[in-house]
Amino acid sequence: MLPTIDWTGETVVMIDQRKLPASEVYVTCRTAQDVAKAIKTMVIRGAPAIGVAAAMGLALGMRRSKASGTKQFATEFQKLCELMAATRPTAVNLFWAIDRMKQAFAEEAQRGASVAEISDRLMRESHAIHDEDVQSCRTMGAHGATLVPDTARILTHCNAGALATAGYGTALGVIRAAAEQGKRVAVLADETRPFLQGARLTAWELVKDGIDTTVITDNMAGTMMRLGDVDLVVVGADRIAANGDVANKIGTYSVAVLAREHGIPFYVAAPWSTIDLATRDGDAIPIEERTPREVTHVGNTQLAPEGARVRNPSFDVTPHKYITAIITERGVYRAPFSESLANAGPRN
Repeated sequence: MLPTIDWTGETVVMIDQRKLPASEVYVTCRTAQDVAKAIKTMVIRGAPAIGVAAAMGLALGMRRSKASGTKQFATEFQKLCELMAATRPTAVNLFWAIDRMKQAFAEEAQRGASVAEISDRLMRESHAIHDEDVQSCRTMGAHGATLVPDTARILTHCNAGALATAGYGTALGVIRAAAEQGKRVAVLADETRPFLQGARLTAWELVKDGIDTTVITDNMAGTMMRLGDVDLVVVGADRIAANGDVANKIGTYSVAVLAREHGIPFYVAAPWSTIDLATRDGDAIPIEERTPREVTHVGNTQLAPEGARVRNPSFDVTPHKYITAIITERGVYRAPFSESLANAGPRN
């Protein structure tokens, strides 16, 4: 399993996903501020992974607190929660993890726990969030593998693998589980402009696993479908609204429309923490706009001319009508999603 993020006791260590696949470099975060910066600058990315990172960052920050009383400790904790929440707006797992850490803090404070006891509880809670994410991905993969034929050519977009989670992956967890069951799977990985998570990260993971992988540019997906080279699509998600609309990496919407046109199943794999029943539909999901440089440059090489305006929304929303099923650790959900997701219960 890829070491996406780890707690060493006094630091949080994560693989620098900006440097892959050329080099495997690890970033050591010694403060909560270091963790927040790592999330913001995409040292670590992927909705479940940044939720885990935020939880560990909060635990790390409070472990280093010099507060002598619970009141000052609580004030510091609130400020760190605000710091983490300001890093990236779209992925709901980030806010879910922060809320869970707040709940753990409140439970300890309510029973009159000391600063040290609250700090220990926050550390344990962050570890639980990490371990539960790995287990949910494995369970999700097992559910999703039932949807994969014995021989399958699978298209995926962006990176929803071990690097995007605490381990194993969501969309790639489905692919991994199918391969582990002996199914003959081959993957087409969209390069996923502008950050190239597909070409750099998804392909790197799958090649390491020995899974047949072909990288294609984003604008090849429709042609591959028309040629009959795609049997199904599996992607991850950063937020799923109550009606089943899905926010995922920019370009996912285009893939979903193409899949519908070609009669190809389009599956979304995500942990239950990604489902936001409080958000009515995709129009209410905030979409992060990132720096123009990600579009105008590759590394230090400039591709676009000075003076050209640039748009760089990091995510798009795929309407629920294009989604065949949503795969979670709780099972597989189908339309009408407003009923099937609501009947499955709240996020926890």
